[in-house]
Amino acid sequence: MQRLLEQQGMLSDWPAFAASWNDLAADQYLADGGRYRRRRYAVYSLTTDGTIRREAHEPHYQSRSYNALHGGIDRWFEPITEPVGAGASLQAVLRLCLAQFDAAAGRTDAGPWHVEVHQFRIEARADTPGKPTPEGAHRDGVDYVLVLMIRRDNIASGTTTIHAADGCFLGSFTLTKPFDAMLIDDARVYHGVTPVEALDTTLPAYRDVLVVTFRRAGQGATIPEAR
Repeated sequence: MQRLLEQQGMLSDWPAFAASWNDLAADQYLADGGRYRRRRYAVYSLTTDGTIRREAHEPHYQSRSYNALHGGIDRWFEPITEPVGAGASLQAVLRLCLAQFDAAAGRTDAGPWHVEVHQFRIEARADTPGKPTPEGAHRDGVDYVLVLMIRRDNIASGTTTIHAADGCFLGSFTLTKPFDAMLIDDARVYHGVTPVEALDTTLPAYRDVLVVTFRRAGQGATIPEAR
């Protein structure tokens, strides 16, 4: 994955990019009252000619059909900072996603993608595991998803599970090292991540990932089948 990203541009700011996860704001919308998730968020539009444009900051919204736990409301998260949003590493990630998802969709036109970028840190404490997906196995209500591991420190588990639309378990794997990644065809499968637990409860324990979602601009996502 690192080699693929380097084909899209220099990762000269990667150390600063990864360090920016130390400056995420607490997620105030967790329905279980937890304080284990930190995040920042930004919206972009991308076209097949390679144009990347950051859009005005807006709330993150998912319908309850996709996120029964946190859907149905506008969730305002702190924006990704300008240096990170315009930096070489994130731009390379967006260009790679554009190439992969254009090809997967068979797109040759210059119509825009609506792209949402999320920085997530999931923290595990001595008495509380961190939940990467408190809503359980789910779809995001988009066309495609990239999950890119930035860093995991002092944690166990955080295993990704993949499920068919009827809930049938298809497989699992764990992103463990920086640049480990998964690309998801969101219309075909559900995904979830098991809670993370601290290995040494006297030290900080966390899982940092970048999540990028691509949706055809102007088109709503398909409602998932009942599970």
